[in-house]
Amino acid sequence: MKKGIILYFTGDKKNKSDADYKTAINTLNISADMVEIVSRDTGHFSISDAWWFLTSRGMQEIICQKACFNQTGRIEFFGERLRLCG
Repeated sequence: MKKGIILYFTGDKKNKSDADYKTAINTLNISADMVEIVSRDTGHFSISDAWWFLTSRGMQEIICQKACFNQTGRIEFFGERLRLCG
């Protein structure tokens, strides 16, 4: 079963670019076939948009997790994971 993860970023990104998000995500060792970003400045603008994108790419299990950048620029997760399908 293909697995997709939606990272829902809250707060200000403090001048982060698409490359900064992708680099930070690559350091997390997330075991998923696809990772999509939802934030006000980068990636998808809504969870439903990211969900549709992942389902259209064949993802059968989709998890949504809230995240933010801490003071050092690393990604921190908070809250519970939400299983959207699968």
